[in-house]
Amino acid sequence: MADTDHCCSTQLIDGDGEFNVVGLDNFMRTTKFSKCGLSYAVVAIMGPQSSGKSTLLNHLFQTNFREMDAYRGRSQTTKGIWIAHCVGIEPFTIAMDLEGTDGRERGEAANKPLLKTVFQVMMRLFSPRKTTLLFVIRDKTKTPLEYLEPILREDIQKIWNVVSKPAAHKDTPLSEFFNVEVTALSSYEEKEELFKEQVAQLRQRFFNSISPGGLAGDRRGVVPASGFSFSAQQIWRVIKENKDLDLPAHKVMVATVRCEEIANEKFCRLSSDEDWLALEEAVQSGSVSGFGRRLSSILETYFSEYDSEATYFDEDVRNAKRKHLESKALDLVHPAYLNLLGHLRFKALENFKSRLEQMLKEGEGFAASARACTESCMHEFDQGCADAAIKQANWDASKVREKLRRDIDAHILSVRDAKLSELVARYEEKLRQLLCEPVESLFDAAGRDTWASIRKLLRRETETAALEFSTAISSFELDQPTIESMLQGLRDYARNLVVKKAREEAGKVLILMKDRFSTVFSHDNELMPRVWTGKEDIKTITKDARTASLRLLAVMAAIRLDEKPDKIENILLSSLMGGTVTSPDPLASSTWEEVPPENTLITPVQCKSLWRQFKSETEYTVTQAISAQEAYKRSNNWLPPPWAIVAMVVLGFNEFMLLLRNPLYLMFLFVAFLLSKAMWVQMDVPGQFQHGTLAGLISISSRFIPTVMNLLKRLAEEAQGHRTPESPRQQQSSVAFQSFRNQSQLNPTSSIAQSSVSSNVSVSDSSVEYSSPNLMQRRSTKVQEAELSQ
Repeated sequence: MADTDHCCSTQLIDGDGEFNVVGLDNFMRTTKFSKCGLSYAVVAIMGPQSSGKSTLLNHLFQTNFREMDAYRGRSQTTKGIWIAHCVGIEPFTIAMDLEGTDGRERGEAANKPLLKTVFQVMMRLFSPRKTTLLFVIRDKTKTPLEYLEPILREDIQKIWNVVSKPAAHKDTPLSEFFNVEVTALSSYEEKEELFKEQVAQLRQRFFNSISPGGLAGDRRGVVPASGFSFSAQQIWRVIKENKDLDLPAHKVMVATVRCEEIANEKFCRLSSDEDWLALEEAVQSGSVSGFGRRLSSILETYFSEYDSEATYFDEDVRNAKRKHLESKALDLVHPAYLNLLGHLRFKALENFKSRLEQMLKEGEGFAASARACTESCMHEFDQGCADAAIKQANWDASKVREKLRRDIDAHILSVRDAKLSELVARYEEKLRQLLCEPVESLFDAAGRDTWASIRKLLRRETETAALEFSTAISSFELDQPTIESMLQGLRDYARNLVVKKAREEAGKVLILMKDRFSTVFSHDNELMPRVWTGKEDIKTITKDARTASLRLLAVMAAIRLDEKPDKIENILLSSLMGGTVTSPDPLASSTWEEVPPENTLITPVQCKSLWRQFKSETEYTVTQAISAQEAYKRSNNWLPPPWAIVAMVVLGFNEFMLLLRNPLYLMFLFVAFLLSKAMWVQMDVPGQFQHGTLAGLISISSRFIPTVMNLLKRLAEEAQGHRTPESPRQQQSSVAFQSFRNQSQLNPTSSIAQSSVSSNVSVSDSSVEYSSPNLMQRRSTKVQEAELSQ
């Protein structure tokens, strides 16, 4: 701040209303103000006492008016009117510091009586020219200026309306006499640096203030600087002598100031009261018993003290200040009351949650438990609110109570939804267990009545579950539409389970068809495995097996839960098994007649493709059966035809008689038979011909000489009394010779018969050995078919 000695502050009018003529002349001489002519401006400031007017002027114009000492208490510092030169501002500007006036707490707007007087004086004593009224709001709060400015302008307009109504300027608007502007500054004590920055910005507005558009731009009727002293004296004299200007009464002024001081002192003491601070701290931690009674006692103490000290002041002023004190005090303690209500609401809500959970664990009905817990917790909350109420105010706890009720209702809804979800999930799982496996089993054994059985199963299990579910949710006391909706959801879930399982089974229909074909084709009516002896009608069996598989395909082609008839089976049988070609092809379509698209599992085109693949993959099974029949016939057709036997008997009679006359020939033939039988077994003649005649002849011719040499070697070893280890086949081939040697020594006649029996056993064993590869081959074929179908 610049040197304030050049401001030359001077008291123009003292506290008794006396004009300081000598002081003003000295001011004009010292500051050389009389030489300025018309190039000067005058700024006057007015406002409540101790509002910081002098401080604002000193920072704004670099003057040295006496300021209030914050460490010595808030007391009046400016008495009368003081003037000073505004240092550093062009043009020459005079600042006038006026004695403080009343505040807005009088019941009217701040400084209304004085402002009213200013308007009256301006209209009566001065020529009409515009004067700027700049309202500076000190220590602004968070309330935006755009909200405060309309209120201030409204107050000013009301004052103008009152003043101008009986005057000659009845129809003249306020804007003809005054330019009203509003600005705001931050707190000097709390935000000093920001205050100084804002004051510096405001100071710029007073530079060149007499220029057109400036704060003092209207120069009409301006007195030259040399006549300022005389003009000021005359203005003051006229003001003092004019008794009808409605100046504020001294008694009201004193009452306003004193009552405000008392009210402020009581409020400060309340703010620092130990009992109040302890109560406020306790409320922050939780609910406090007897809060309303204790707080009411504290407030009543300070309100009573105010009434006692302000009892002799003006009643209207006293009552207005008391109401203001009550308002400030209640604003101070109200947050603690709201904090307490919050604790009460939280406690009631937690109690409700725990009580409801406990009652549900004990098996009580949900709706009845919720009602009982709600009533008890709301009653406890109401009792807490009554305990927290104070007699100085009728605070409303309804909003907090409504919030508690909404929270309780929300929790009830949340728990109810969770419990109902658990019930629904439980019964859905039950339906899944009761439907999935039985439905799958019905599809595996698909027949004409498959869908009827599925419908019966679905209807029975669904209605049973729905009845049990209705009983289970009765304690929730749901409305009928909600119950019907949940039951329908359960029925839909059961139906969807069946539909899903049907679609899964339809996805593996080819495997099911091949299994059905294999079952019917490979087993007789008594479900015994077929042995292809040559007597079976393979064509008829194949047709029956394919028909059964086709009927299974018809079952899996569509969902039939609505009991509506269809012609799918007839179409498939006539088109794929009938052997006739119709035009147009009924299977050349993507939809079935009388079957909605959503119920179609396998389209006609897909059925035709599946049938083609099915026939291709089962053809091998039919071929194997035919081959097995032919092999069986060959293996059991070793005897010559009857006519050949008769011819052999007739033509070989002489040779037969020769053998009877000479038993040595018979012995020779028997030995030749045994050797042949041994060679037959050793070389596995049937096995060699299994892969074809040519391959069998080549294999036998290559093994004949080694086999003969092996037999002769064993005979030589037997004659010498020792033998080499034999393979299983070699042991089998030597059975006939060993049997013949042992039995011929005991009974030559019986040895022939015994040898015959041994030969028969060998042949039987050989036939079993021959048939085993075919059995293994059939089993391998079935495994390959299953793998290919997957």
